[in-house]
Amino acid sequence: MKERMNIVIVGHVDHGKSTLVGRLLVDTGSLPEGRLEQVKKSCENNSRPFEYAFLLDALVNEQAQGITIDTARIFFKTPKREYIIIDAPGHIEFLKNMISGAARAEAAILLIDAKEGIAENSKRHAYMLSHLDISQVVVAVNKMDLVNYSQEVYEKIKVDYTKFLKEININPVAFIPVTAREGVNLTAISPLTAWYKGETIVELIDGFKNAEEDELKPFRMFVQDVYKFTANGDDRRIIAGTVNSGKLKIGDEVEFLPSGKRSRIKTIESFNGPKKEFVEPGEATGFTLEEQVYVKPTELMYKVGEKSPITSNSFRASIVWLGKQPLVTGKSYKLKIGTQKTPVVVEKIESVLNASILESYSNRNSVERYEIAQCILTASNKISFDLINEIKDTGRLVIVDCYEIAGGGIIIENVVSNGNGHNGHKPEHIDAFKVELNDLVRRYFPNMEINDLLKMDNIYSDNI
Repeated sequence: MKERMNIVIVGHVDHGKSTLVGRLLVDTGSLPEGRLEQVKKSCENNSRPFEYAFLLDALVNEQAQGITIDTARIFFKTPKREYIIIDAPGHIEFLKNMISGAARAEAAILLIDAKEGIAENSKRHAYMLSHLDISQVVVAVNKMDLVNYSQEVYEKIKVDYTKFLKEININPVAFIPVTAREGVNLTAISPLTAWYKGETIVELIDGFKNAEEDELKPFRMFVQDVYKFTANGDDRRIIAGTVNSGKLKIGDEVEFLPSGKRSRIKTIESFNGPKKEFVEPGEATGFTLEEQVYVKPTELMYKVGEKSPITSNSFRASIVWLGKQPLVTGKSYKLKIGTQKTPVVVEKIESVLNASILESYSNRNSVERYEIAQCILTASNKISFDLINEIKDTGRLVIVDCYEIAGGGIIIENVVSNGNGHNGHKPEHIDAFKVELNDLVRRYFPNMEINDLLKMDNIYSDNI
């Protein structure tokens, strides 16, 4: 399989992200046949000037308002590798979409309008990249035509923004002057910027390094669903998901967390595809097991013998808060890590940072919108995860408040539960009682635990 990389493109609204991606797709021949002509014809029929951004902004209300609302995923190819380029929204109201889009990125292009300069969102977006542990960043100073390709303007932005980025631990790979609409410095260096001695955008993208090869890391896969086939005597139970990291082959022993169920891989399944002996990161796949075990579509699968994920209900996280209401201590929220979902309480807010002015606060009981906080979170149930510096996909989280995504974060440290029955923990006698019940259930239902059995009969209680 050809090498692949996820890249997110971020920047303040109207700084030219969609235009940059659209022009790159055209100049590298990555568009589906006829797509460019189709969009140009549509613009002509509606008496509108053609914009490269229209190649991406498919939603009617996006074109009407001229802003990107959701996160578009674009497949893009160079001779070196395949890319998924994520065009993330820049408007302040859609920052949560930007975070969800950037969550799987390994590198970023950050756009700044040469004429407008460094906007407040330019700082917010940069801090969010740092917060998501995306260290490979190219800063593209766009719309250079609006400042007559002035080297002086470019250099001032470069000096000022470099100073800011260093304060949040981002060391840009490069700065590059571009005019996305005209294709300046995208695939070839333009004489309009003869003073620029660096590489093109495409060369800089190809220079990005994949974070330590995911295939060399321990195997991780969140179970997305379990399919049971009964037609024509087919009795397979296929455990499906997308591989986050590592490799897995037929015969490997696997464990599902937090349940602790174990079995071995019997077959590797793919939809309308050939039989496979192993799977790699990024592959959507399915497995059948030698010994059938009851697995829920929220568990984290890993390979026995490799480093296991952490299973805990309390951890330290860094969170970007985007909710309409402040994040407050003591309130229950919904936590999502991969396919896992559980209630969670903010036990303590250790520090709060204003991303725009880099002013830090302590002794706070709430986090306002667009602030970044380091917090201790305690979940109602044990969940499985990795620290962000070990495996990114399993170290990122989302917080839901009132059925809306209100925050995104990274897990930076496990916190050992004190087991005292407070702060979201169950009393020790409840845990002992559950162990006894599980032992009893296993005698009669070898592949199940008490919680599984009770849930099937719809009588599960959080007090058990």
